[in-house]
Amino acid sequence: MSKDLWVNIDQMDKEKVKIHGILSNTHRQAARVNLSFDFPFYGHFLREITVATGGFIYTGDVVHRMLTATQYIAPLMANFDPSVSRNSTVIYFDNGTALVVQWDHVHLQDNYNLGSFTFQATLHNTGRIVFAYKEIPVEVSQISSVNHPVKVGLSDAFVVVHKIQQIPNVRRRTIYEYHRVELTKTRITNSTAVEMMPLPTCLQFTSCSSCISSQINFNCSWCHRLNRFDTFIMRRVPQPTHVPFVFSLSKHLPWLFTFLVILLEFVKTMPADNSVDRTPGTHPQHTGLILGILLVMLIMVAGVLVTVYIYHHPTSAASIFLIERRPSRWPAMKFHRGAGHPAYAEVEPVGQEKEGFIESEQC
Repeated sequence: MSKDLWVNIDQMDKEKVKIHGILSNTHRQAARVNLSFDFPFYGHFLREITVATGGFIYTGDVVHRMLTATQYIAPLMANFDPSVSRNSTVIYFDNGTALVVQWDHVHLQDNYNLGSFTFQATLHNTGRIVFAYKEIPVEVSQISSVNHPVKVGLSDAFVVVHKIQQIPNVRRRTIYEYHRVELTKTRITNSTAVEMMPLPTCLQFTSCSSCISSQINFNCSWCHRLNRFDTFIMRRVPQPTHVPFVFSLSKHLPWLFTFLVILLEFVKTMPADNSVDRTPGTHPQHTGLILGILLVMLIMVAGVLVTVYIYHHPTSAASIFLIERRPSRWPAMKFHRGAGHPAYAEVEPVGQEKEGFIESEQC
């Protein structure tokens, strides 16, 4: 079956098979490729991807020098350098319903003697993704990650733009990774393939009624103004099981209940109303304390209810507010030039500002 998943580009229309000169003759380069079809990826459509010499496809909108961090489709991400051999090429083919990208006879820049690697990534218009491997001369787990990350799998993220109040006309983009698929590296060998089928998302709904009544573990939001589901919201908000900023009930409820029990025991030890000397028409001395305790309990219960609501409604205004206002709760680390991370130079830059980025660590 793995042989059937391998696409023989040599038998395709020669005019449609493209060999990118810069990708085939340089190290750590990335080139933009326009798709002839809409490719559904994590609940949003892609019409443009970025092919990198390092054995992966970058799916982000913002092209920057640190493409290996997140938002990738990686059949075999490693420190490949097509320039070290004349036989090495990076080619791609778009037939209107699928895009095939093949890293053909590429070598590792820091270990040429290991031999050449040949593998593919195929993106189908149904969202189906196939990784096919023809020539893998060494176990993937033995490839060094000192100079370049070694990854096999998928990753997606969303971008939030922050305005810096102290500096006019300057914005800071922050990338938050919310899901990652890591495939077992030891199973990647010669003549093997990996086939990934997409789970249902809000993309499949074309009306408001079908969108809001969906039962796919997503709270699909329909936009009446655009007459479609809200792509922006679905791009930014992950599945409820991947919302790390939400208050953890299992973690915090025990101490809440303990605190409430202590308060109740304290109230029980206080004297009853008939044992307190007071004049007619006045209140017991501890009435204010009891009201304060009840107020605290009411606030706690309200907080728990709000948390439960946010947890089950990740696309609500409250959830989005917390995402934008409390990004520090997401796992992240900053990008710095010269920090030992691999830098990719984009081909044909689109003039976007080189701003501060944050790469999420593995969730």
